[in-house]
Amino acid sequence: MALATRRFFNTICRGTRSFGALPEGIPSSSQHLINLEYEYSAHNYHPIPVVFSQARGSTIWDPEGKKYLDFLSAYSAVNQGHCHPKVLKALVEQAERLTLSSRAFYNDRFPIFAERLKNMFGYDMVLPMNTGAEGVETALKLARKWGYEKKKIPKDQAIIVSCCGCFHGRTLAVISMSCDNEATRGFGPLLPGHLKVDFGDEVALEKIFEENGDRIAGFLFEPIQGEAGVIIPPDGYLKAVRELCSKFNILMIADEIQSGLARSGRMLACDWEEVRPDVVILGKALGGGVMPVSAVLADKDVMLSIQPGEHGSTFGGNPLASAVAVASLDVITEEGLSERSDQMGQELRNQLMKIHQLFPNFIKEVRGKGLFNAVELNSKALFPVSAYDICLKLKERGVLAKPTHDTIIRLTPPLSISLDELQEGSNALHDVMEFDVPKMQKAKHERVSQTTSNICDRCGRNMDDS
Repeated sequence: MALATRRFFNTICRGTRSFGALPEGIPSSSQHLINLEYEYSAHNYHPIPVVFSQARGSTIWDPEGKKYLDFLSAYSAVNQGHCHPKVLKALVEQAERLTLSSRAFYNDRFPIFAERLKNMFGYDMVLPMNTGAEGVETALKLARKWGYEKKKIPKDQAIIVSCCGCFHGRTLAVISMSCDNEATRGFGPLLPGHLKVDFGDEVALEKIFEENGDRIAGFLFEPIQGEAGVIIPPDGYLKAVRELCSKFNILMIADEIQSGLARSGRMLACDWEEVRPDVVILGKALGGGVMPVSAVLADKDVMLSIQPGEHGSTFGGNPLASAVAVASLDVITEEGLSERSDQMGQELRNQLMKIHQLFPNFIKEVRGKGLFNAVELNSKALFPVSAYDICLKLKERGVLAKPTHDTIIRLTPPLSISLDELQEGSNALHDVMEFDVPKMQKAKHERVSQTTSNICDRCGRNMDDS
């Protein structure tokens, strides 16, 4: 096994970071693999029809050897770039030594990982988990426990406030906060103890705190809303949230699973306003695109509300994940990915704004921070063409992106992307707008059906207008 893993590592990581050549070993055809997945896997996703076979940095190859640029980064899970040599080296070396102990025993990797997080982010303690959704569940349980133990909220009356348009995962607790009808319909009854507020509206947040503050344990929010379409809050909003949470003794809980770890041009998106939440949730890029790693950070007065036996995970804090996470954090700091994201994000938005100016009828807005960006489309002018249709055409031109809410395309490439690759992605979008959209509009117009609005079951709002 050790020899096999060394050969695997040598094949992938030999030499410097070079991503120009097609890797060896072509598996089955793309269409065959797509058919197999459709036949044998649950239909809980609607993927862009491209098969990832191998990857390096910002480049993807399908089984036939066609090359693509990745402008999604697995929803920010590969900020460091695909198959980063340092992360893979940590994976292989640790896999040869020890992969799992469970938290029934100590291991020699997790304490190093915990100390690294403490030193980087300044929180006393870390609670390790695996997926981002588990991290959110952990933060919710921690907030409730703190609310009962420290704030003295009456039994079973703790409230969590979250934002309209939020996305924190797919568990029952999380979808109980969701405004996405596809996420909630057919999965009831939803969990009680949740209140909603408009993202970016500090006045509405203060009103909810005033009316229910004695029972509110935490305010859970994304500093930049990702799934909602890379929604940036107004300047000063994060500072206002911090002040309100402090005033009403409510935990400020920042979901930095997508926005954190250099994605927004800062190590945490909250750093844009120099705000320190009470609880921070990390995930995705913490595993370097190699394996799921998540963590909840808090100081002792909050974290020690949970005692032994009250929460845990067999794989949380496992030595393999811990070693990978330390390497992933090393890459972010050593390669200056926060600064790189900030600079490259400005360049990307400059390129996108030029496209916006050329096609003002088709593009409604360009927005973002760092390499966390979105192009919002004018659905009426594009009708009957959707954001998904545009992503299909981008794929044909060698660029991989994914829409959200039918009218928005997220553009979130690996933070290691080059200027030439960035320009290549922008050129592809320009060509889709100029050449492909008019043809699609003409071809699709006769067979399109009446569209329906996306009215939220919870609040009655048309989410397409939010």
